[in-house]
Amino acid sequence: MKKFMDENFLLQTKTAAKLYHDHAAKMPIYDYHCHLSPKEIAEDKRQDNLGEAWLGGDHYKWRAMRTNGVTEEFVTGGASWREKFQKWAETVPQTIRNPLYHWTHLELQRYFGIDTLLSPATADKIFDACTAKLRTPEFSARNLMLKMNVKLVCTTDDPIDSLEYHKQIKASGFAVKVLPTFRPDKAAAFSKDWKNYIQTLEKVSGVVIKDFASLLEAIDLRHEYFHSVGCRLSDHGVAYVPDAEASSAELDAIFAKAMKGEVVSPKESDAFQASFLVAVGQMNHARGWAQQFHVCIFRNNNSRLFKAVGADTGFDSIADHRQGPGLVKLLDRLDSSNQLAKTILYNANPCDNEMMATMIGNYQDGSFPGKMQFGSGWWFLDQKDGMQKQMNALSSLGLLSRFVGMLTDSRSFLSYPRHEYFRRILCNLIGNEVENGEIPSDMELLGEMVENISFNNAQNYFRI
Repeated sequence: MKKFMDENFLLQTKTAAKLYHDHAAKMPIYDYHCHLSPKEIAEDKRQDNLGEAWLGGDHYKWRAMRTNGVTEEFVTGGASWREKFQKWAETVPQTIRNPLYHWTHLELQRYFGIDTLLSPATADKIFDACTAKLRTPEFSARNLMLKMNVKLVCTTDDPIDSLEYHKQIKASGFAVKVLPTFRPDKAAAFSKDWKNYIQTLEKVSGVVIKDFASLLEAIDLRHEYFHSVGCRLSDHGVAYVPDAEASSAELDAIFAKAMKGEVVSPKESDAFQASFLVAVGQMNHARGWAQQFHVCIFRNNNSRLFKAVGADTGFDSIADHRQGPGLVKLLDRLDSSNQLAKTILYNANPCDNEMMATMIGNYQDGSFPGKMQFGSGWWFLDQKDGMQKQMNALSSLGLLSRFVGMLTDSRSFLSYPRHEYFRRILCNLIGNEVENGEIPSDMELLGEMVENISFNNAQNYFRI
């Protein structure tokens, strides 16, 4: 019986272990999509304690704690960080076979050198030991990134953001490149605060936004501004890409209706969103950016707790929208006018894996290896089973060798062992098939492939 989480954790064969230790483990991290705070990087923040570092914004953990019977007072409520951490320690033993169990202990090992399993009995000792380290300069935000060999980070930023902290980071000479990502979702999502958002966009862009065309003018000016600060990537989080379109007059009518505070129908919203995504896609192509589409999530399902604790607090689920028609319409419309930028598609519903893996093949055009990408297992799928299924679909229906690999998609500076987790799973998939005689035992070829997926492909793809 293997020891829990030893040096060959998740590596079932000698070939898998060799691929990981000789190739994957040495590669730096290229984190091209995350939700880290640029402010915290600029200010080189230190977390006050392990409870704050782990539980301050991690809705994965919050969901598990609620499932384990922990009341909201100890999840997002007013309990102290030590009290919240104690509840998390009571939850961890119950998370066996959930990726949180692995992530928790990987982070304890890699950052703090702690092999002890977290439980109610060990909670105080682990809390105190980790907290003491987190309060030292060696465990500041920047030093945590350097410790994990991070070379580049792309944060997620709204078009109205000043990007002042990105400028501060660059001016400071920090060894890790930290760049913004353009996330314009709010401009085309008719929330109750949409009018206020448009008015703020007017102020920062200097454009009087009176119709759909002037909205795009304002967005394009912010796109240009982001480009000047180093951004080369947009991101779009939508439940689905709408299979819809509308004339200029119809789009202006929808815009006017929303500005008056009138209810916009789902059909109208879809038409507006679809046209907006095409326009931003054209901007991305014009400035040589890549673009990402994250689809298939039902957000804020629990209306009672959404009202109490707000968005992004752990009340989302995998959606079952039909994704194909809208993606075809968007991608084909951009491709037909030769304005389709490098594109990464992420789905949260594993039922769409094969559709996504074949969709990207329709728009590979020979201009760049792997121009169209099926993104790594995302959100509910960024765990062992989800990653394996994503890579198996990509391998069977595309080219795994051209895959741009893993990202953290996290708000925590302690999440970087997820790259190790991914790399071990990748090496195990390949290593097992070598030893089964399904893949030739060409370690030069396979080692290069693993290194490329771990880092090189992303670096070459984004060219930042």
